[in-house]
Amino acid sequence: MTRRRRLAVLVATGSVAVGTLAGCASTVSLQAAPDANDPLCAQITAYLPSTLDGQARRWTDAQATGAWGDPASIIVSCGVTPPGASTLPCQTVDGVDWLIDDSEAPYYRFTTFGRTPAVEVYLDYDVVSSFDTLDALAPLVGKLPVDAACTDRPDS
Repeated sequence: MTRRRRLAVLVATGSVAVGTLAGCASTVSLQAAPDANDPLCAQITAYLPSTLDGQARRWTDAQATGAWGDPASIIVSCGVTPPGASTLPCQTVDGVDWLIDDSEAPYYRFTTFGRTPAVEVYLDYDVVSSFDTLDALAPLVGKLPVDAACTDRPDS
């Protein structure tokens, strides 16, 4: 077999393998946050874990995002507008302050407070644990610059 023919066979085989793997799980369609192009977001999303609270990571089609589970039970978006003063409860997990919006329970939105760029995590509370998810993300998110801290926290 000539070198050119071997290369053609390898390319064809690789294309079939990639097509087969891509067919296993669909891409999660998301919108990028306004500041998703912040270089600090790239430093976070480049190191997102392959699993979160037992959920496998999936491909997304938006910059600075991540998704886990099928259907997606955890969605991360970096570069959202940093929240200002809020009446939402604030919880600290491994040194990172998160505002908690449970207005659409069992779907919860956690937004970093006092960090720029801000990060949001949406999760399905019926499928995954908020503490386990935020705890796993804290080493990455905790690298973002801090410019404020929560002053009112719920009793533990």
